[in-house]
Amino acid sequence: MNINVRITLALCLSAMTSSLYAADNHIKEHGGEIFHKFRLEAGYGATDGKATKDMDMDGWVGTDENRLWVKSEAQRTEGQTEKMQLWILYSRNVSTFWDFQAGMRADLQPDALTYFVLGVDGLAPYFSETEAHLFISREGDVSARLKQRNDFLVTQRLILQPYFEASVYAQAVKHRNIGAGLSQAELGMQARYEFTRKFAPYLDIKYERKFGETASIVRDANEDVDAFVGTVGLRLMF
Repeated sequence: MNINVRITLALCLSAMTSSLYAADNHIKEHGGEIFHKFRLEAGYGATDGKATKDMDMDGWVGTDENRLWVKSEAQRTEGQTEKMQLWILYSRNVSTFWDFQAGMRADLQPDALTYFVLGVDGLAPYFSETEAHLFISREGDVSARLKQRNDFLVTQRLILQPYFEASVYAQAVKHRNIGAGLSQAELGMQARYEFTRKFAPYLDIKYERKFGETASIVRDANEDVDAFVGTVGLRLMF
């Protein structure tokens, strides 16, 4: 191989390397780098004198534009699992503060049922973190859920987080003792102390209530339509 061919090959390799490096930097600078963020909250509490355990996890992995979201919720009362859900969603950034989401939700307790999910996740005015999702079950039942929460810094470590959640059903779901319309809502306050961003014990107090047809079904079963729930737990970020 003569010297001219060697020089030509070296120049080509150098150009290809520079091009790949520039393309990689371009991708990273425009939101193409892979990140992740997960939050886990586990708490122990009491409602109406009954011991409860709660677990709430959500997180994502992906780029600034495209993410895979995973969510899980579970609740146990007096040693019995009353609620267990698993969500898997594709999330696409559609504006500066909002993501469109689509995927599946699987309820494992109180009975097995799957849902198709459509919704949005983002930051509403006044820095209110908002989740709004529509659910269509495999049986054709339609429902929706809205969640909002805000963080208020008392100090750099002590944070108060008021939150609100409401569920609405388009029709009655008799096997779950749920009526049409607004079925349930809860209003609460979480106070947490962040020793670090990744480690924070918390105290959570909320008021939850059944409404409308759902409340009538609960009353007919001689059960309470509302309750105060107090929880002490730990929040982990990773």
